[in-house]
Amino acid sequence: MALNAMFKGDLEAMKAVWSHADDVTYMGPAGGMRIGWADVLTDWQAQAALNLGGKVEPLDYHMTVGQHIAVVINYEEGENAAANGDPLKVSIRATHTFRKEKGEWKMIGDHTDLLPFLQH
Repeated sequence: MALNAMFKGDLEAMKAVWSHADDVTYMGPAGGMRIGWADVLTDWQAQAALNLGGKVEPLDYHMTVGQHIAVVINYEEGENAAANGDPLKVSIRATHTFRKEKGEWKMIGDHTDLLPFLQH
């Protein structure tokens, strides 16, 4: 899963999953709103630099799929690690929006609940 690779500092899978268009949006667990691939990538780079480790798993998927747009809602549960190694519980809701681009589904939107340990 691209998200779990990002927790270890590896963004390659995340770059492959996301559309690189100017209209993508991201409202993640640290708060804020990012619009456009450049801003979204900057946010992912900052998260990858935290090296949170751990992993989350998606649970209870519900998908709505159209010809060019798809929406997936689910829970994401697992844990990350604090700088001192203490576990940090992750239990959030997430909505992911995809668009078909050149025959491939690419993420164009991601919106999650907030995680207090990521907010600054």
